[in-house]
Amino acid sequence: MAAINKIAHNSPSRQNPSELETAIAGALFDLESNTQDLKATLRPLQFVSAREVEVGHGKKAVIIFVPVPLLQGFHKIQQRLTRELEKKFSDRHVLFVAQRRILPRPKRSVNSRTNQKQKRPRSRTLTAVHDAILNDLVYPVEIVGKRIRTKEDGSKTLKVVLDEKERGGVDHRLDAYGEVYRRLTGRSVVFEFPQSGAAEY
Repeated sequence: MAAINKIAHNSPSRQNPSELETAIAGALFDLESNTQDLKATLRPLQFVSAREVEVGHGKKAVIIFVPVPLLQGFHKIQQRLTRELEKKFSDRHVLFVAQRRILPRPKRSVNSRTNQKQKRPRSRTLTAVHDAILNDLVYPVEIVGKRIRTKEDGSKTLKVVLDEKERGGVDHRLDAYGEVYRRLTGRSVVFEFPQSGAAEY
């Protein structure tokens, strides 16, 4: 089946795809085959895996994980692709997130051989990966501010402020963004738009 080629060659899902991953691969292949203006851009694009999560209000979100080197290719057609896939997967939000790996903090042991030889790239740190997930989830909307709110019980919630110009297009997706981010990182986040007079952002 040619559709299986839409799953990355090095992905475990290629050998044993879930029902959801098979459906996504088929949908991408159909769009590539039958949508002339998407064909050239879609042809080299593949995804690594996919999962479905509940995001409240009876809604679900489909998270499609894509290889980091192909993320820019997805970005070129992401708005159109999201619309087309959401037609096929009705009542579900479709979100694209790059498959990134977090490397542990290097040990500071004197005996550690890797201590001096190889520094951990900043892009592989926990903070950098979590920031990148935020940007992936809301793309192409720009994040214009962030702040951390600490509650009386000591729990922390990240508040992310999005560009007001995009409010009409993504207002209905904010709950999905927040729940998917929590599922992927274990951290609470609230997405919102600037309040009038909130210049501190």
